[in-house]
Amino acid sequence: MRRLRVAPRPGWKEKVEALGFDFHTHLQVSPPQPYWDETACYAFDMGEIERLEAATAELHRMALEAAGYVVAKERYAQLGIPPHWWGLIEASWRREDFSLYGRFDLLYVPKQPPRLLEYNADTPTTLLEAAVVQWFWKEEVFPKADQWNRLHEALIERWGTLSPRTLHFTYAGGSLEDQRTAEYLADTAAQAGHHVHLLPIEAIGWDGLRFLDEELRPIQTIFKLYPWEWWLQEEFGVHLLEETFRPIEPAWKLLLSNKGLLAILWELFPGHPNLLPAYFKPERLAGPMVQKPLFSREGANVSVWEGGAVRLATPGPYGEEGFVYQAYCPPPVFDGYHPVLGAWVVGGAPAGMGLREDQGPITQNASRFAPHIIEV
Repeated sequence: MRRLRVAPRPGWKEKVEALGFDFHTHLQVSPPQPYWDETACYAFDMGEIERLEAATAELHRMALEAAGYVVAKERYAQLGIPPHWWGLIEASWRREDFSLYGRFDLLYVPKQPPRLLEYNADTPTTLLEAAVVQWFWKEEVFPKADQWNRLHEALIERWGTLSPRTLHFTYAGGSLEDQRTAEYLADTAAQAGHHVHLLPIEAIGWDGLRFLDEELRPIQTIFKLYPWEWWLQEEFGVHLLEETFRPIEPAWKLLLSNKGLLAILWELFPGHPNLLPAYFKPERLAGPMVQKPLFSREGANVSVWEGGAVRLATPGPYGEEGFVYQAYCPPPVFDGYHPVLGAWVVGGAPAGMGLREDQGPITQNASRFAPHIIEV
């Protein structure tokens, strides 16, 4: 694994915007900062990619085993999930409700096994840039290189396992990234033969019997780029218990997207080379540790503890639901940046990778996306 400095393509903004990627720059900060970064890329050899792919498959297998264990032992309360949702999760798990995708965030130090930081199993983003934008960049800048990336094909194939139907796609209004991700996924579903309809989640209504779109059509199957844990807190969320439609991702993904999964995995697979020690109680760990909320997005409310004091912390709205504690392993540093590898699964199978990098050790919303290549 190497970080290579490269020259940005002339007219790169117009090129990525032509692919639907118009959130390439953080405009809400002054001065604007790049999110998509063509000044550097990461290069891997094929042996590294094969090890990363094998670790991703192994982690997904273990995560499913952990979900089954939580259901069997009814460990929901430890994950901060309110009791009236337990039956929905169990029913969804036992039905094996359709799941599309997920993203493992991995700590990778060259010549060491990749280790799990967290599993974004419910609402992972960075998808358009991982599946499409970095591929077109590679084809133009490194046409002879390869890339771990069959995400686009895998998504179409996965949608194809569903019988043709109308699929609604929803996202949180006000988030351009979420909207573009939902639009991209809707496009892959349409390519698989489904009729698709997009709308912000604020446009979904409830008529007392069922959920409706803005044209008063019943919603039967919906992809939601909207976290399950938000639904748990909302006035109309309780109507999900009536199961008038099947959401994607399904309710059982609450178990995998929960940071408490890290402690459950370590309990079931202690000492596994792809895991870091993790517990629900901080006193179980000796040495530096990371405190993570059970429900959290984009690195919010994460803190690094060392010697009984907070060394580093990020702000955010999470934490009331409880925390999990994971052993802190310093990320590698390349040219002053800390990369985190996002390894994707589609339909339960490894399908590709995207990288985020930050000058700090905690990946956050403003962290940059850097493309990658496989050197051949």
